[in-house]
Amino acid sequence: MSQAAGRQSIFITGAASGMGRETARLFHQQGWFIGAFDVNQAGLDALQQELGADNCITQTLDVSDKAQFEAAVASFGAATDGRMDVLFNNAGIIMRGFFDEMSFEDQLKIINVNVIGVLNGTHAALPLLKATPNALCFNTSSSSATMGMPLIAVYSASKHAVKGLTEAWSNEFKRFDIRCADALPGLIRTGMTSDEFLQTAPTKGPFRLIEAIEVAKVVWASYHDASKLHWYIPEELAELDKAASNDPELLRDKLARNMPQ
Repeated sequence: MSQAAGRQSIFITGAASGMGRETARLFHQQGWFIGAFDVNQAGLDALQQELGADNCITQTLDVSDKAQFEAAVASFGAATDGRMDVLFNNAGIIMRGFFDEMSFEDQLKIINVNVIGVLNGTHAALPLLKATPNALCFNTSSSSATMGMPLIAVYSASKHAVKGLTEAWSNEFKRFDIRCADALPGLIRTGMTSDEFLQTAPTKGPFRLIEAIEVAKVVWASYHDASKLHWYIPEELAELDKAASNDPELLRDKLARNMPQ
């Protein structure tokens, strides 16, 4: 018998901390088998100790490396009899600053992790997803995918790409009985959130600070609710998406008022 022993299974990138870690915990609590992958070995070790070695597989993974991703999926498939109920393309990085003041190498790193990582993961996981009825490909996009955001231009563009891939795949993958959806979180308390942002975060409104567990709850809800394509966290961020579509110039000018000079 495989390690998963017939349990439903989820493959999570960026699982060592933040939204990925909370998702691993939540699905484990619901009796699922967890595949946890990250570049942070210490974080993975701590997660494995928490969940129990019989309930998960952990492995270091640089999502921008296609060969590494294929090896990770192979290990996961061996533990689950070639099945994958949920692929959670969650790993991502962010760097802030004016576009002209950031190095090209840093900008490329953002694209390689946030976009190429999602492509690598979905390419590698498709055979397992195809073999699993009602499988879900779930991606972490961002509220910055509603409108191009200053000071995180390349990050914002990368999340626009993830959102666009999710929309296209949601139709393409229907022929395999694979669903596709994404999360568009606002300000989430994770290791990627700087102390400055935490200290100045509003207590009300769509960009109030949200705990990472709320994203995990959305991944769980998405598996059980096929009606939604985009999950906004908090839900009020959907209005920002509408505003960007209805009057992008107005939203652009509002964003400009908060720009440092």
